[in-house]
Amino acid sequence: MNLIIDIGNTTAKAALFDGGDIVEERRYGSLTTADTESILADHPHIEAAILCSVGSYDKGADELLSGSIARFVRFGAETPVPIGNAYATPATLGSDRLAAAVGAVSLYGADKNLLIVDFGSAITVDTVLRGTFMGGNISPGASMRFRALADYTAALPLCSLPDGDAPLAGSSTREAIEAGVVRGITGEIAGYIEESRRLHGDVAVIFTGGDANYFAGKLKNTIFVNPRLVVIGLNVILENIR
Repeated sequence: MNLIIDIGNTTAKAALFDGGDIVEERRYGSLTTADTESILADHPHIEAAILCSVGSYDKGADELLSGSIARFVRFGAETPVPIGNAYATPATLGSDRLAAAVGAVSLYGADKNLLIVDFGSAITVDTVLRGTFMGGNISPGASMRFRALADYTAALPLCSLPDGDAPLAGSSTREAIEAGVVRGITGEIAGYIEESRRLHGDVAVIFTGGDANYFAGKLKNTIFVNPRLVVIGLNVILENIR
């Protein structure tokens, strides 16, 4: 059994894999040593673990995992991955972005061109061409856009993703903010999909992250949705290291 830990900017996720299947998932605001102890106590037969972090967490978890599990990997720029990486500055590449690319290639094939959109605190749009990570772009996620409008203006309220359609012209300030953020993101991603297919031909589009299902429903393109792309990729990376 493999333990996969993915620590993001706002949440931490732990997934237990038996082979290629997820058998249990846990979610935390921030991973603590006590959380890690609880996982290990509940699952004494964990054989290998990998930890990927782009956010802060209790570093005692690293020491606990390395001392308790025979094969522990702290995923970083030096960790070998089973795909090519053409990023000019690999040491600065977010490990979650690379892990998602590995997950996408493992699911959809190294012979495919892929556009991976991760809807988290930030939105990342990454391109993988026939098994090689080419790079991508980063912009604020939905919650960050709503928070910026509330924090950097005197009168605008803090809003969130609305149910239903986003109107072309909001009839209230709240509706205008909600529709503006939703339409801004959907227009942004639709533009990436259009240009990617113009440049690279047949491109499979994969959405992941917390808001993936929401925005997949707002776009008319054929889109694959897999909210677990990062942990799937991390499990593939761990299995590739023997």
